[in-house]
Amino acid sequence: MPTSSQWVYSSNCLIPAGEALPAGVRRFAAAVEYRGDRFSGWQRQSHSPSVQQAVESALSRIANQPVTVACAGRTDTGVHATNQVIHFDTDAQRTPRNWLLGANTQLPDCVRLHWVGEMPGDFHSRFRATARTYRYLISNEPVRPALFKGLLTWCKSPLDEARMHRAAQGLLGENDFTSFRAAGCQSRSPNRFMEAISVYRQGALVVIELTANAFLHHMVRNIAGVLMAVGRGERPVEWPAALLAARDRAAGEVTAPADGLYLVSVRYPDQYSLPEFSPGPAFIPL
Repeated sequence: MPTSSQWVYSSNCLIPAGEALPAGVRRFAAAVEYRGDRFSGWQRQSHSPSVQQAVESALSRIANQPVTVACAGRTDTGVHATNQVIHFDTDAQRTPRNWLLGANTQLPDCVRLHWVGEMPGDFHSRFRATARTYRYLISNEPVRPALFKGLLTWCKSPLDEARMHRAAQGLLGENDFTSFRAAGCQSRSPNRFMEAISVYRQGALVVIELTANAFLHHMVRNIAGVLMAVGRGERPVEWPAALLAARDRAAGEVTAPADGLYLVSVRYPDQYSLPEFSPGPAFIPL
């Protein structure tokens, strides 16, 4: 594990994956937490605010030069993150404290950096990631909660989380997830490896947790919509597996809302020694 002095922030331009860093340029990684309902997704937009724009603007102010960042997964409008991993390259010199605290003073209240660290030149936040984990949080009670608007999906009908969990196991392994991808998904392949998927309850909160090598556009939200239909007793436990085999998005359930969806973990090879963290979000005891 790197020492605290190695966890620092910096900036400049990104070097394409696989290319050596120029002399004097260093690569840094960082973890970003944000509320996705305040932005039009992660990716920089010309017409609306994005998380990427907010992070790059903050880093550019501290660096006194333009900063470009790359991320592990480009989340959609309304999707939150507790541990989005980014990287960027720099020839600027700052202390770890100046980078971390300085960037956070420039960020809006709904975005924060949690750690920063220098990485070897072959690290890439997207292409070196081996798995991503999302959590989908459902408030399952008769009355819509007054708190956490935008942070939880609400389902007033009772959900059978054990039934949902059994149904979810039909999605494990290497599969064609055409039935669970958005119509506008730009991925060249619909195949993904679902490493783990579980559904559990904590009080009035039902949590769907999914880990895969990568996710298609709206894949988690489409899976959540299907599992909630099973949990309400509207569909049989075998339905998710049948949809998977059908390879037909039109046969699926309505896409679940973005509210309650969090990118909570990105896994990398041990050689990069990223800091340990709690997946969160912090307001629930997970």
